[in-house]
Amino acid sequence: MPELLTERTVLTALAALAVLGMFVLLCRSRRVSTSVEDAMLTALHHVTGAAPFLRSGMTQESADKTAPHLRELLSCVAVGVVDADGTLLSWDGDANEHYADLRGKIEVALRDGKREYVDHTDLLCDQRPCLMRYGVVVPLEVSGEIRGVLVIISGGDRKRLLRAASEVAHHVSTHLELAELQESKEKLAHAEVRALRAQISPHFIYNALNTISSQIRNDPEQARDLLMEFADFTRYSFRSTGLYTTLADEIRNIDRYLILERARFGPDRLKVQLKIAPEVLPVVVPFLALQPLVENAVRHGLATKPGGGTVSVVAEDRGSEALISVDDDGIGMDPNRLDAELANAHLTGAHVGLGNINNRMRATFGDDYGLVVETAENAGMKVIMRVPKFAPGVLPLPVAAFDEPSPGATAQPSH
Repeated sequence: MPELLTERTVLTALAALAVLGMFVLLCRSRRVSTSVEDAMLTALHHVTGAAPFLRSGMTQESADKTAPHLRELLSCVAVGVVDADGTLLSWDGDANEHYADLRGKIEVALRDGKREYVDHTDLLCDQRPCLMRYGVVVPLEVSGEIRGVLVIISGGDRKRLLRAASEVAHHVSTHLELAELQESKEKLAHAEVRALRAQISPHFIYNALNTISSQIRNDPEQARDLLMEFADFTRYSFRSTGLYTTLADEIRNIDRYLILERARFGPDRLKVQLKIAPEVLPVVVPFLALQPLVENAVRHGLATKPGGGTVSVVAEDRGSEALISVDDDGIGMDPNRLDAELANAHLTGAHVGLGNINNRMRATFGDDYGLVVETAENAGMKVIMRVPKFAPGVLPLPVAAFDEPSPGATAQPSH
């Protein structure tokens, strides 16, 4: 994931350089009476207008919205967008009667990945006058593969057309690559959430159900309450949509988990402390970012400690960030051993989700937001997480998108 983000940064910089190149090219082509500033503003308007649609990839909808901006940017007769299969997705402008004449050039460009040039004098045309003087077919290459071509029809200077076509094609290709990287990032994020769900301990599920069944005869009311907590826990943890949620929702799910574990271990052996600042409850975090950390504290820190211990979850307001920590006074471990186990966690299942959550935090908010783990043998373990209160594109799943909690759900932490 860090490699994906680094590559995306490089591509963004390349896109900016391509825009500057187009600025210079367009400025040189303007009449003397037109100021450089006006030309730059015009070019910037059309470049920024096309960018959001290019990020959607090669679709008919994105092509229909992108082509007009590209035609205005180039001040040309027409712009066509063709996908990798040779299907015309969009044509904006005139001279569309010559599209059939360009089919052969389009097929060659898609096959060979090279620019193809057409002179109107080489075509059979009955239009007098015809708006077309020259045409160029430019491949759109992403990661070494041709994703389509741009068809640009011009009534002006040949040299300017060829230079401008190359600049614009490079700009479009860069944004298409950004779109694919974003799609890859989202697919990886979904895969990591699925991995977290798969790592929710089967022993926990078995033990929770066993605890509930043992209460049915002795305390039916308690058994009913625990069953409702278990139902809400599994419904939240295994929901199929949403990469992000609010800290408030994560805390509610932690509360459900700890209620079930305390019923199993007993309130004297598993003590819980929750200290959550109200100001940070709306902060958005990656889905299932906290519950695996708490499960790790219970399973690896306290379950094998004679007499048990305490797990603490603290969330503090730190201005533009929330500072969250999950702390236990369990058996702890040697930091070097922890590093080794995390390196093989995908094979052994040790320390549920620590490496996964660390990767997701860094991918979502940046490398500065990885987890900090403090531990030593017989000194417990503390996992610290910093979360910015705002990050572009990081939004929680709307409440209506998944099942509402049942009436028996725990609304606030209660211990």
